[in-house]
Amino acid sequence: MTTVYDFNARDIDGNERSLTEWRGKRLLIVNVASKCGFTPQYKGLEELWRKHRDQGLAVLGFPCDQFGHQEPGDEAQIKQFCSTTYDVTFPMFAKIEVNGENTHPLYQWLKKQAKGLLGSESVKWNFTKFLVDEQGNVVKRYAPNDAPEKLEKDLAKR
Repeated sequence: MTTVYDFNARDIDGNERSLTEWRGKRLLIVNVASKCGFTPQYKGLEELWRKHRDQGLAVLGFPCDQFGHQEPGDEAQIKQFCSTTYDVTFPMFAKIEVNGENTHPLYQWLKKQAKGLLGSESVKWNFTKFLVDEQGNVVKRYAPNDAPEKLEKDLAKR
């Protein structure tokens, strides 16, 4: 059986990372963008990360430029923006595609595990969130407009 730990991704600094680094933790995996109406969610995601990381939560951000060209920068620009604008300290990754023929393998798997509205696998917009349990299984998909603070009750479940 496939779990999230079977995947690798390049981080925002260009290093290949295995998701096994987060084995045994709950993961909130989010496709992010710097110029989106939902971009202020970075603040809430960072708050969740800081509040729950000692209890085993990791927030993983995956920049994506597939929705309205709202992530036009390169990795250095994205990292700078996240750091200076929202003081993001949770792990960030290199830009990926979440839909289409070049969909990152992690997102191919995530979308199959937790389908969206009406059974759709497509990611509809920036800031779609996937919650993964401590065993590496997807347990829930959240819509872009589901604010991070509204996820608190699910993140507190053990």
